[in-house]
Order: sequence, then C-alpha cells, then structure tokens
Amino acid sequence: MQQNDAENLILAFSHFFPGAKEVGSYINGELVAGSGDSIQLFNPATGKPTISYKDGGASAVEAAAVAAEKAQKQWWALTHAARGRVMYGIGAKIREQAEPLARLESMSSGKPIRDCRGEMQKVAEMFEYYAGWADKFYGEVIPVPTSHLNYTRREPYGTVFQMTPWNAPAFTCGWQLAPALATGNAILLKPSELTPFSSLAIASLCEKAGIPVGLINVLAGLGQTMVPKAMSTWAVKKVIFVGSPGTGALIAKAAAERVMPCVLELGGKSANIVFDDADLRLAAYGAQGAIFSGAGQSCVAGSRILVHRKVYDQFVETVAAGAQKIKVGAPLEDATEVGPINNQKQFEHIKHMVAKGIEGGASLVAGSTNYSEDGYFVRPTLLANATNAMDVSRTEIFGPVAVAIPFESEEEAIALANDSEFGLAGAVWTKDVARGHRIAAQVNAGTFWINSYKTINVASPFGGFNRSGYGRSSGMEALYDYTQTKSVWVETSANPATPFGYA
Repeated sequence: MQQNDAENLILAFSHFFPGAKEVGSYINGELVAGSGDSIQLFNPATGKPTISYKDGGASAVEAAAVAAEKAQKQWWALTHAARGRVMYGIGAKIREQAEPLARLESMSSGKPIRDCRGEMQKVAEMFEYYAGWADKFYGEVIPVPTSHLNYTRREPYGTVFQMTPWNAPAFTCGWQLAPALATGNAILLKPSELTPFSSLAIASLCEKAGIPVGLINVLAGLGQTMVPKAMSTWAVKKVIFVGSPGTGALIAKAAAERVMPCVLELGGKSANIVFDDADLRLAAYGAQGAIFSGAGQSCVAGSRILVHRKVYDQFVETVAAGAQKIKVGAPLEDATEVGPINNQKQFEHIKHMVAKGIEGGASLVAGSTNYSEDGYFVRPTLLANATNAMDVSRTEIFGPVAVAIPFESEEEAIALANDSEFGLAGAVWTKDVARGHRIAAQVNAGTFWINSYKTINVASPFGGFNRSGYGRSSGMEALYDYTQTKSVWVETSANPATPFGYA
C-alpha cells in the first residue's frame, strides 16, 4: 500500500466479498454495514488513514445471536464424522486462498508478508487437526455400583462468544474457531475493530466449505457497544477472550455476574534464561526470534532475557549486533523481517516504556530512540544492565523491546523468572539436560521451551498461569473447554430396587 491505501485494502477485501465497497459485520451469511459511530483505520507503515467503517452496535449482536442459535441446531444434528469432513474442507479452502488471505492480513495489520504466508498454513492446519478430533472425542461408560448403565455425553455449550486481538487476527481467529466448531458450537466472533478483515474472510470461506449459514457470525465494531450486549445475551453460554490482562479482568467479572464460564488468554512478560554452558550462538538466535519476530507483538515474547553473569557481556553484545542487522521495512516487501507496530496507541506505549527504561538506569545497546515520522516503526531494541525491579522489566511492552538481566545461580534464575505477575511462557538454554528439566518444572508458565523458543502447534495445549489467564485454547484440552459433560443413568434391572418412601 503506497498512494491508494484505502482502494488497495478494499480491493484485497473484495476478493472474498465480490463487489464490497465497505466493511461490515458478517451475519447469517451476509456482509451487513453498521450504523453506529465511524471507525477510522490507519496504515501502520505510513501512519496515514485508510478506510473507515461504521460500528455494528448492539443490533448486529442481536441478529447474530438469532442466526447462531438456528445454525447451531443444524450443525449439532449432523454426525460427528460429517462435521469433521466439513472442517477438513475448511482447511482446504484456506490453503487454496492462502496468498490472498496473507496479503489482506499484511495490508491491514502491518505484519510482514512472509510471516502472514506462514500463518495461513497454520490456520489451515488448525481446522485439519480438529477435523480429526470431531468423531474421536466422546464420553465414557462408568461402572457404577448399582444396576444402572451410566454413561457420559460431551455436549456443546451452544453459542460461544470469542474475542480476538489485533496482533495476530487470522491466527487467533482459526485458533478459536476450530475447536469450537469441532465440538458442535456456533460462534459470535468479535475481532479487534482495528483488524476485522481476515476474520470476515475466513468466516466466508467456512461457509463455502459447507458449515450452516449463520454458524459463524463476525461482529465488526467497537468493544464498548458490542461486547456488553453479547455478554448479556442469553444465547451466549461461554466467553473466550484473547487480549490484555486489564480487559480480561473486566470480561471475567461480567461473565461471573451471569455465572458464565470463560477462557482467558492474556499477556506475558516471559523469561528467556541463558546459562553459561549453553550454545550461545543458538541461544542468541533464539533470543532474537523470541522478542523481535512479529515486532514483539506477541503474548509469549521472550521480553526478559536472563543471562548468567559469566557470559552476560558476551551474550548481550551478540544479541545487540544481530538486532542491528534485522531488516525493518514495509509489510508487503518479501525481504522485510520486522514490520511496523499495528497502531499509534501501542507505538506511543512502546516509546514511553523505552524512555522510562533508559531513565531508570538501563543502557540502550540496540535500537534507537529516533523514531521515524512515517509509520509506526520501532527498531529491534535491547536494554542492558537492567534489574527485575524496573518497570520496563515488569510491564508488558508488546513491542520489539527486550531487557537483559544478569543472574548468578540456578536458584536466582528461577526466582527471577517467577518474580512476575504473569505466567504465560518461558525458556531455558543449557547443555545440562537435567537442569533443563528442573527449571521447566519450577518456572510458573503455561508453555516452556528447552533450547528453543516460540514453537507453537495447535496439537499442544496453550494458556497461562497467574495473570496470564486460565483455560486452554488448543490441543485436546480445548475440547473440554468447549463442551459440557452430561451424565445419563439407565435402569437395566427387571426388578429395580423400590425407591425409598414408596410402597
């Protein structure tokens, strides 16, 4: 996107919605324009306005809930195997449209095109993985000490409400939709108002693959108008939120008032621990990928690099030198490794946190505080000589900014890693196999890597400890989060015992 950002974005969007001139919510198989306040979007690479669209508001939620309830009955009436076949077809549709999806995602979110291409393959894999589970997740027969046959059924909630963030719109869309569909649910999906495009496109592809019209409804608009309405709608039986801890706490409170379960996938300040016996070259590559990929806009980013004091100076120098070589540029350029920050609010937060870290005594050894006036670009940044007590070491920055903190012993490394309100992810680099397992067992994190970082797959459960949230949104465990257990008792005796109190 250069001169005609708005035209190019709508052109990419209209590939999935032929003739579309504006963005709206996707309800009951149709793109429905909003009637509320105008939402202005900006090109992250230039900082200039692109398109605007109208907030869908409460009326869109009402229509979506009606459509979802009707479609869910049709979806649940299918055999489990039939649902699996449709879901596998969704994966095929996404692979078929991977390049247009990747371009749309890159243009709207600012993510490098090469990253978006890889993510579309992962999104397809999500539907294929859960397609295989559709007819393999079932209840049990329980040998109760009576004459009854007792068995359990795994049943869907019905309609679930999912909220996804702006940092990985397509990835988190697939991450949430696939297990919910596999277990028979309908979905109201609320992507960030900044990045609704790829979620709308994926919903349309799901219908083209054969799901009932109205099973997935995508709500395009503002959180303050759509979320309270969805949370209070009786059709919605569970809520799933991916985003900041502050907003997650508000979602949990609103859900609790309705006695409605929720899954929260929130932020992190993950510790990436490097011992003096590690392969420092590989650890340096891992540390760079852990924090700089995706411009650091990742909840699992390795934003705290804990380094043994014996190799601290050497390791910091290596990571800093590598950071200077990373190609920062326009999202649609194939050579770009790190793109812009998604939006100005986040851009300003990152700049503030870097300045605060330097003022607090940290040393800027990679990156720059001279920011471009064109677009929301932040160079890969490393702050050395930091302590874990600094705000820059405790607050989630959500940008390509890492702090390097020295430690003396294994015990201190574990204590530093756990000295955080978060508990989403972490890693350790060491050639001592036993040490690697010891630390993995003692660090409070939902995902932990040994001699690697940021490897995530839909087959493995993902979620946090502490203020990073609760529940799991992938792997087999997500199937439990999207179903309820029903216990059924069947009397099998020809002469059942006389119930107490009856002749």
